[in-house]
Amino acid sequence: MTAILVIRLGALGDFVQSFGPFAAIRAHHPEARIVLLTTPPFAALARRSPWFDDVWADGRPSWHTPRAVLALARRLRSAGFGRVYDLQTSGRSSRYRWLVGQGVEWSGVARGASHPHANPDRDSMHTLERQREQLEAAGIRHFPAPELDWLDADLAHFALPPRFALLVPGASPLRPGKRWPAAHFTAFAAGCVQPCVVLGGAGEAALAETICATVPGAISLAGRTSFAEVAALARRASFALGNDTGPTHLLAAAGCPTLALFGGDSDPALCAPRGPAVAVLRHLPLSGLSVEAVRAALAGIIPPEAAQA
Repeated sequence: MTAILVIRLGALGDFVQSFGPFAAIRAHHPEARIVLLTTPPFAALARRSPWFDDVWADGRPSWHTPRAVLALARRLRSAGFGRVYDLQTSGRSSRYRWLVGQGVEWSGVARGASHPHANPDRDSMHTLERQREQLEAAGIRHFPAPELDWLDADLAHFALPPRFALLVPGASPLRPGKRWPAAHFTAFAAGCVQPCVVLGGAGEAALAETICATVPGAISLAGRTSFAEVAALARRASFALGNDTGPTHLLAAAGCPTLALFGGDSDPALCAPRGPAVAVLRHLPLSGLSVEAVRAALAGIIPPEAAQA
């Protein structure tokens, strides 16, 4: 049996935008043993999916710790991989070519790759087009839409109202320009005809509570949801409004009508979520984007019944 290695390390938004390539690789190698090399935050999510036979979460060893690097090299070489799809395509992930060993087919940007993505404009392409072109260079021609019915969960323990909207007010703490101000999210929630459920990581719980404290009926689930529960919420919500951050990408991928907000810290032409019910609103600076402009943009993607009280 052919063994295939796929490299995708993080972050959540990037990982979600690789769902399509994951599905395409599995469709192209239906009988192969496919292993994903990733990092601990995404291991459980990947193990639930139908695309991998095994998931290794030790994909980011400290390069300053020779013992860890050698251990990963031994593991990679002993697996006997015939081909590697490097979807991380960074200078660091290209080092894995030397850990895997010579004679292994390689799709990516590493020097000496057998199936290089050699487009000099690749860094100016949207992630989805860039990954598709990379896989086409490796001989993959069929790109089925990734089925996500496996990514679901029971939400009864949250005791949510029958209709609700989702807000994602957080983003990387190192990139504050990616955050629409909390006061704007609060004003939006206060005028929303449906209760708002606020999502985010544990580090954003205080931000979520700040919004909920002044908006009657708002509910904070920050730090309380798994990836599967976020996807389940997406399927049941009327719409989602969020910054350019991982949960917003996951909500959009799961089919929720989503408005993603972008400022100057990231370019939607390179990484915006895509979908039939997804819209992007960019304003520089993001702090200057008005609540009224957000409501107007949402009107273009929300079904009429979602706007009813």
